[in-house]
Amino acid sequence: MEIQSPSYHRSLADKLNLSSEELERYDRQLRLLGFGVESQLKLKRSRVLVVGVGGLGSVATLYLASAGVGLLRMVDYGDVELSNLNRQILYTMIDLGRPKVESAAKHLQKLNPEIKIEAIRERLTEENVEELLSGVDLVVDCLDNFRTRFILNDACVEHGKPLIHGAIYGAEGRLMTIIPGKGPCLRCLIPREPAEHDKIPVLGPLPGIVGALEALEAIKVITGLGEPAIGKLIVIDGMDLSFYTIEIRRNPDCPVCRKIKIEEG
Repeated sequence: MEIQSPSYHRSLADKLNLSSEELERYDRQLRLLGFGVESQLKLKRSRVLVVGVGGLGSVATLYLASAGVGLLRMVDYGDVELSNLNRQILYTMIDLGRPKVESAAKHLQKLNPEIKIEAIRERLTEENVEELLSGVDLVVDCLDNFRTRFILNDACVEHGKPLIHGAIYGAEGRLMTIIPGKGPCLRCLIPREPAEHDKIPVLGPLPGIVGALEALEAIKVITGLGEPAIGKLIVIDGMDLSFYTIEIRRNPDCPVCRKIKIEEG
C-alpha cells in the first residue's frame, strides 16, 4: 500500500474542514497506514457517550479527547474523593469535593479545545437512558456496577448503539465490544446479575490499561480501522501480566438480543 505524504493530507484537509492546528495535533495518527484524513474526519463527526468518569473513564475520556472525537458526552453523579486519586488520573488535589464530570470537562477542554464536551451530573437509570443515548454514535461503559451496566446494555442493543464494555476487579481487567446485530451482548456473557460490592478492590494501573483499550476499541469502531473484539472477552491478569481471549457466543435465549437478527459474516 502506498504511504500518503503530509502534503497529500494538507491538501485533502483543506477541502474537508480540518484546520492546520488539527493537522498538527493529530499528526502522528494521521501518519498511520490506513488511517489518514478520512478517519480523522470520522472521529471529528462522531458523538460518544462515556458513562462513568472514574478509573476507567478518566483514561478513556483522555484518549478519546486526544484523538479528536467531535463530541464527548460524559455522565457521572459522583464527586472527587481522596481515595479516587490513586487510579483516577484525570483529577488532582484541587478537584477534591467537586463533581467529577465538571472537573473532567474542565481538564479535557484544556487538553483539546477543538472538541465539544457535555458534562451531565446524573446517575444513568431506566428513566433517563434513552435521553442520554439520543444522538450518539457509540457508548463506552466505564461503570462500577452491573445493575447500571445491564440498563445500558439493554438500551444500546434496543437502539443499535455499539457499546464498549470494560470492567475491573482487583488485578484483573476485562474488555468486550458489543455491536448489536453482529455478536453477543453483555447479558449473553453474564446471564444473571452478579453480587455487587460496596467498595471494589483495585490495583491502580489496571483501570488505565482497560480504559486505554476501551478508547482504542471505540476509535476502531468509529473509523472502521482493524478488527474490534466482537464475540471476544479480553481478560488481563495484572499479577502475571497475561492477556487471553475467551470466545463468547450469542445466547439464543438471551432476553435482550434474541430479537436482533445477527448479520452473516
